[in-house]
Amino acid sequence: MNIETGLRNSAIKAIEQLYGQTVTEQTVQFQKTRAGFEGHLTLVVFPFLKISRKRPDETAREIGDWMKANDDAVADYNAVGGFLNLILGPAVWTGLLNSIHTAPHYGERQADSQSPLVMIEYSSPNTNKPLHLGHVRNNLLGWSLAQIMAANGNKVVKTNIVNDRGIHICKSMLAWLKWGNGETPESSGKKGDHLIGDYYVAFDKHYREEVRQLTEQFTAQGMDAEQAEKKAKDEAPLIREAHDMLVKWEQGDAEVRALWEKMNSWVYAGFDQTYKALGVSFDKIYYESETYLEGKAKVEEGLAKGLFFRKDDNSVWADLTDAGLDQKLLLRSDGTSVYMTQDIGTADMRFKDFPIDKMIYVVGNEQNYHFQVLSLLLDRLGFKWGKELVHFSYGMVELPNGKMKSREGTVVDADDLIATMIADARRLSEDKVNKLENISEEEKEEIARIVGMGALKYFILKVDARKNMLFNPEESIDFNGNTGPFIQYTHARIRSILRKAAAEGITLPAEVPAGTPVDAKEIELIQKLSDYGNAVSQAGKDYSPSGIANYCYELTKAFNQFYHDFSILKAESEEKKVLRLVLAANVAKVIKNGMALLGIEVPERM
Repeated sequence: MNIETGLRNSAIKAIEQLYGQTVTEQTVQFQKTRAGFEGHLTLVVFPFLKISRKRPDETAREIGDWMKANDDAVADYNAVGGFLNLILGPAVWTGLLNSIHTAPHYGERQADSQSPLVMIEYSSPNTNKPLHLGHVRNNLLGWSLAQIMAANGNKVVKTNIVNDRGIHICKSMLAWLKWGNGETPESSGKKGDHLIGDYYVAFDKHYREEVRQLTEQFTAQGMDAEQAEKKAKDEAPLIREAHDMLVKWEQGDAEVRALWEKMNSWVYAGFDQTYKALGVSFDKIYYESETYLEGKAKVEEGLAKGLFFRKDDNSVWADLTDAGLDQKLLLRSDGTSVYMTQDIGTADMRFKDFPIDKMIYVVGNEQNYHFQVLSLLLDRLGFKWGKELVHFSYGMVELPNGKMKSREGTVVDADDLIATMIADARRLSEDKVNKLENISEEEKEEIARIVGMGALKYFILKVDARKNMLFNPEESIDFNGNTGPFIQYTHARIRSILRKAAAEGITLPAEVPAGTPVDAKEIELIQKLSDYGNAVSQAGKDYSPSGIANYCYELTKAFNQFYHDFSILKAESEEKKVLRLVLAANVAKVIKNGMALLGIEVPERM
């Protein structure tokens, strides 16, 4: 039981005995006592005035007197208007510190057999190009969200849906056939996803040239410019060949399928390297090539049940006008599926594979309407979590020099970004790392990797996911301010203090003795540590990695201020030294656990 829970129970008893009425837990609200007022926690008494039928200050004093007399945690109080400021005794704070100290994952809950199962979809790459900065934000948000949901006592399944079919895949395949000369990742020395991405860009380059030439030709024949360009885009030989290849793929043509499997295998090998560098993984991967037929079958089933309707051209639609939306195409007139159909098929396969209680899709905010529609369709098709599916909608990532561009080959490549961040970390931390004794080149490289990736992840995750963000690599790797390296450096500093203490023969006790005196700054740090559980809980409710990031930063700031004001190893007494070492060790522990929820490692030395 945490302090607030105990005090809440005490306040409920006080109100019941003083005024003869029972109040709910929701009406008994505590907040940290404001600066400038004596006290640790403040009870807001305004909700109880109708029950007490007395002035706010009188009601506060009566409740305060009862709690001081009946609750050992309350040493004293002062009433200011309708606010009851409670002063808690030293034993409360050492007891709270001990409860944090004895719990390896204080503030986090473990799943059990009765816990709900949450499935989280993230990444969703296309097999025609490598991952870019936008994918980085998606993967980091998805991974962190999975850790946060698990820390809130949920069973979690991390899943990915790979877009491995469609015209865009055929474009890369066709370009490789035309201009590849049998090039492979091994012969070129390129990662497979980069190799295929290059051919996607090559297709677009040649296609645009064909469109330009045809547009000029049609314009010369008297067609207006807009119509000429549209006709050129539809009739360019390359796009027609790509469509022909897609038809062959859907018909199961052995040669096309073999090429598709070979080139996709190159891409998956490349993706795996990037995922490993990002520190993300999946429990189950689905492929659109396997789910789209399932989706068509599910739509046909819905059609038979009267949930959908067929138009004269043979296309199948869902009428969502009764929900304030429009009509949504589910199958084209030629029977081919659309993205919505594929999402329905993927949902069906997942529901058969897992007893899902909640489904969370990590997808950019340009798909808000798509998921609004998907939620309604899945609910009508009988998926128990359909109506409550969560679209974890996030904003786009921009750079200081503008937005990313696709197809032209000018996107910010994830692998290049990762390599740059690690190289910058190595360069900027050179002086600090070189001061460490007995450190090998391998350790230096590992520290640079941890710091570089920590900088990248923290900078992205500290921003409210719903907002568009500007990613600035130089700002992200600063060792001061609200950055990953600042928090990592504080953790390393604490670990250094603990190593020095151990070298002096000091061992941390299992518990701090109950009578150990604590001063105001120590209490402030214990309070901040105890807030971790609330931060984890709130981040789970809000689906908010940024809430964890901001908590880690606030805890780090609080410790650094404490460390600036007080000596730890040269404390005025042995009991103070032990208290502060326990306090520091638990700050390091909570920083490590909190950063782990963001997928960020913290080094022992730095």
